[in-house]
Amino acid sequence: MTGILVLSRSDVESLLDLDSCFRAVEEAFRQQGAGEARPPRALGVKAAGGGFHIKAGILGGPAPLFAAKVNGNFFDNERRGLPRIQGVIVVADAETGTPLAVIDSIAITRLRTAAASAVAAKHLARPGSKIVTICGCGVQGRAQLRALARLFTFERVSCFDEREERAQQFAKELGPELGLPVTAALDLRASVSSSDVVVTCTPSKKPFLFPGFLSPGAFLAAVGADSEEKQELDPALMAAATIVTDVTEQCAGFGDLHHALASGLMTREDVHAELGDIVAGRKPGRRSAAEVIVFDSTGMALQDVAAASVVLERARAAGRGIAVDLGA
Repeated sequence: MTGILVLSRSDVESLLDLDSCFRAVEEAFRQQGAGEARPPRALGVKAAGGGFHIKAGILGGPAPLFAAKVNGNFFDNERRGLPRIQGVIVVADAETGTPLAVIDSIAITRLRTAAASAVAAKHLARPGSKIVTICGCGVQGRAQLRALARLFTFERVSCFDEREERAQQFAKELGPELGLPVTAALDLRASVSSSDVVVTCTPSKKPFLFPGFLSPGAFLAAVGADSEEKQELDPALMAAATIVTDVTEQCAGFGDLHHALASGLMTREDVHAELGDIVAGRKPGRRSAAEVIVFDSTGMALQDVAAASVVLERARAAGRGIAVDLGA
């Protein structure tokens, strides 16, 4: 098959599974921490009702790849019957610049984001964590629970959404699928304060978790703040915790770290590490059973490169996709 390979969302969903994505994303963080990958880059462009972000990076290996993801994020798309986040990933040979593929980004973004939280939990959550709360019961919340359930044997799962019916539906679907006791949380603080692991993956523009919500030893993956105006965590909660970022420069621009820095309660020097430093063994992860750790996850471009490389390799082997010769 010659030309640029065009891969649809259904192609990606048939080719990429969570376990493979987890392994690829963990290796991407390792390369980042070991200094084997160039620092990834991100650019945001605002538009009426939302905006676009462009994330690009290169991963090494026998056949190094470059990938750039262009995603639109428009808050009112749900009422239009459209995905809130959608876009494409362009993959190229990092040695020649030759374009190799154009891939729908929705499934990759969903899986690589959940995989990143799982990688962080593997290295930062307490071993044997038993109780989890998922805040945000959309597509990403489902992916987050599926990924975490591969690492931990949860005894109790709570889910919370500002729309209670979404939480009830989440519990109805995910409980039987994963064989776990999943219940909708009516009291957010009580649910979070009893949890070993907490994930926030909402489009919130104001904090809803505050100091005193997290129990000693809790691990929190903050996923939702992927633009400047979004925020899930109160700055004082951030300041009281050990902070690990995916990319500190990026989190300082539009993650929950951004709001903590703006409040004056934290400086960049207060960040303990980037996750890649911990995966690569350059910095310690959890240092005590009582340590509260927050992973500020804004989405690193190397995650997209890693997941896209798996999709491209499998598509070639399976003969999936449509080849387009742009030079014809």
